[in-house]
Amino acid sequence: MNKVILVGRLTADPELRQTQSGISSCRFTVAIDRRFADKNTGERQADFITCVAWRQTAEFVSRYFNKGKMICVEGSLRNNNYQDRNHPDVTHYTMDVQVDNVEFVGGKNESGGNGGGYQGGNGGYQNNGYGAPAQNNYQAPPQQAAPPQAAPAPNNDSMSYGNLSDFEEILSDGDVPF
Repeated sequence: MNKVILVGRLTADPELRQTQSGISSCRFTVAIDRRFADKNTGERQADFITCVAWRQTAEFVSRYFNKGKMICVEGSLRNNNYQDRNHPDVTHYTMDVQVDNVEFVGGKNESGGNGGGYQGGNGGYQNNGYGAPAQNNYQAPPQQAAPPQAAPAPNNDSMSYGNLSDFEEILSDGDVPF
């Protein structure tokens, strides 16, 4: 199983690009704090993970996220290699996260109050054998309705608990029955 879930901050504004065939892509880096601080300095170190989103997911990331914002990324690891232009005998190897889903993280001031995220199917990336992403079908993110407003409470101090006959009183301090 190849599944990655990351929560961190964007190190720069995501930049939306398009392939020659018009497919949107977005490459961005997420800084993720390590759990433990350095013993000598007391500072927490971070890992910088490169992520790649395709199609509507890429457009969503570039539109709603910017440098410093918290982001939750779900996807899979992909390794890539390429020849160095200056040294043809040198091959570079990289690991990227191919993004399937992204979500806002943090409070309303952190995420702009939008809440939720974007689920882009397979992240729009399936290799079609020619090195180019294959087409996927996408659905728009679900619209969230405003929460219903509760009626104002009466000014008396009595509370109604409804019908309590559906509950059984447990008299022993023994094991919980589940």
